[in-house]
Amino acid sequence: MSISIPRAKKKVEKKPAGSGKKIPFQSPKGMHDRLPADFIYIDKIEKALKKVSGFYGFDRIETPVLEDIKLFERGTGLTSEVVQKQMFTVKTKGDGVLALRPEMTPGVVRAYVEHGLLHVVNPGKFFYMSPVFRYEQPQHGRFRQFYQIGFEVLNSDDPVYDAQIINASLKIFDEVRLKNVTVKLNTIGCKTCRAGYVKKLKEYYKNKLGLVCRDCVKRYAENPLRMLDCKQDKCQPFKAEAPQTLDFICNSCKTHFKSVLEFLDGAQVPYMIDPTLVRGLDYYARTVFEFFAEGVDFALGGGGRYDYLSETMGGPKMPAIGLACGVERMIEAMKLQNIELTTKQNCKAFLIYMGDQAKKQAMMLLDEFYKAGVPVRESFAKESLKSQLRLADKEQVHFALILGQREVFEEVILLRDMKTGAQETIPLKKIVAELKKRI
Repeated sequence: MSISIPRAKKKVEKKPAGSGKKIPFQSPKGMHDRLPADFIYIDKIEKALKKVSGFYGFDRIETPVLEDIKLFERGTGLTSEVVQKQMFTVKTKGDGVLALRPEMTPGVVRAYVEHGLLHVVNPGKFFYMSPVFRYEQPQHGRFRQFYQIGFEVLNSDDPVYDAQIINASLKIFDEVRLKNVTVKLNTIGCKTCRAGYVKKLKEYYKNKLGLVCRDCVKRYAENPLRMLDCKQDKCQPFKAEAPQTLDFICNSCKTHFKSVLEFLDGAQVPYMIDPTLVRGLDYYARTVFEFFAEGVDFALGGGGRYDYLSETMGGPKMPAIGLACGVERMIEAMKLQNIELTTKQNCKAFLIYMGDQAKKQAMMLLDEFYKAGVPVRESFAKESLKSQLRLADKEQVHFALILGQREVFEEVILLRDMKTGAQETIPLKKIVAELKKRI
């Protein structure tokens, strides 16, 4: 008689439900999801922004994601690369065209004037943390949807606000633990004295147009100042030898810039004067600046004075200054500097149930903890005591609250110390007060 020996069954790993099948969609090119792990950085930046803006008296503002395209054509500037190449536009049912905002400043100025705030709040001091959109080729540090934090001071030409915005920005970088952040700054003069400088700049570049990039040839005709903002390698040697704005600005602009530097010196703010710095938007005048961090090869953000923007948009004369920093760029810089952030462990108890009646009782008990302001975690999706205890241990809570059928019947709950393993029985009606006392 032969005896057959059954073969050992091959171990088959269980796959989670739905595995192996993907949704046939991805996030749009240049746009990305903000996942839970990202918010450890995002929350840190937002907390720093609110702390600093609150101290310096900036109020939060938010404008529509869509604006009339003319707002940016007249405000940001027709010759700016943002308007020429990078705007997402939407045609309305009429003849109008709206644009997804590529930046915040023109919308903030519009809102300040439209709602009459210029008659109520002088100067107007605002901050934001908002998404903006630019249709460009996605690459390192550049996205089609990204977030900016920013400050705007409207209706004042006092140089103290140039220095305050720079100083406040550095406070934010310090709050998020970015190391050795410095500011590069320059003055590009006012619309009166700039004409003489632009003339000299055109004379300098006149015989070099065959050597610079194609975009710079176009800038030469439209806005020569923007040739100094070119990032192409072939244009860098010419930028370095170009005439400097400081040699051509009027006495009023010199006095303004000198005052800015004196305020920064008084606040012990580290800075470098960069005579080639002009920024990339058409509306800038006088002070312009950018921020850089140690070990990071891109600007965190920047800004400057835009004393003529309101008039250009058809509004009243209103000098102003602002700044914007890219949130994604700040996060990338934090990672490059190996800045480690940890989530604050503010939950010290985990509620465990066994059985349907206990689950219902646990649901009601959670409401009592909420009303008392006592944070408690749970995992109603888990059924076994072992799996719930394992999760409580993973969460590193100090106490486990165990509620079974018997405890529901006796109107008690087990309180277990997860460090020592000690366990005691507490009346249900006293557990909220008892836990609150212990944590």
